[in-house]
Amino acid sequence: MKQIIEKHPLAIRWFHWVNFPVLMIMIWSGLLIYWANDVYRLGWGNTTLLAFFPDSFYKALKIPFRLAEGMSLHFVFMWLFLLNGLFYVLYTFFSGEWRYLLPNRYSFREAWRVLMFDLGISKVHPPGRKFNGAQQIAYTSVVVMGLGSVLTGLAIYKPIQFSWLCSLLGGYAFARMLHFALTIGYVLFFLIHILQVIRAGWNNFQAMITGFEIKPTGTSEQVNNLQRDERK
Repeated sequence: MKQIIEKHPLAIRWFHWVNFPVLMIMIWSGLLIYWANDVYRLGWGNTTLLAFFPDSFYKALKIPFRLAEGMSLHFVFMWLFLLNGLFYVLYTFFSGEWRYLLPNRYSFREAWRVLMFDLGISKVHPPGRKFNGAQQIAYTSVVVMGLGSVLTGLAIYKPIQFSWLCSLLGGYAFARMLHFALTIGYVLFFLIHILQVIRAGWNNFQAMITGFEIKPTGTSEQVNNLQRDERK
């Protein structure tokens, strides 16, 4: 037997699927802009141990000399990114969804258990709630990162008009470095998120599309047999 359980409201699914391509375009256009002033590296003096994006990377993706294109894309889609994030936060607040998403005093302890399970070190399965501790921390962190991207973006976009904001963020150079670091953070989040989705399986993925999750019901032996039959 199977049971259909409502999991994600329509609004949450819309915000999720709108944000995904918008953020991808923001990252891509940011690369087009960053090429024009590629300053970050790991090293000292004239010695470079690691360049984040070598010339071969830029040439393979045909990035060089597209600064104007990158700026136009970035400054258009930043408004979509800002509005989508703002509406998402307002919706979670007024709908009460924040109760599921906001970390609590148990979230960090639970996140550690989730990590141990994902790494195969522990056999204790994460709790079967809508969002476990690791997800609460990750999704809340992304919202905070989004706010950081908007503020640092405004500071480096209009450093004269927003001089107070630029100063508050440690100056133009530091604000730009924070903006870059946040972008790297999004990429890492994407990679981990995709791996987690693959690990969780189709049932979890379809819930973000349809809003419903299908769970087997019955005795533990029946559930195990059903899940084993579905994997064949």
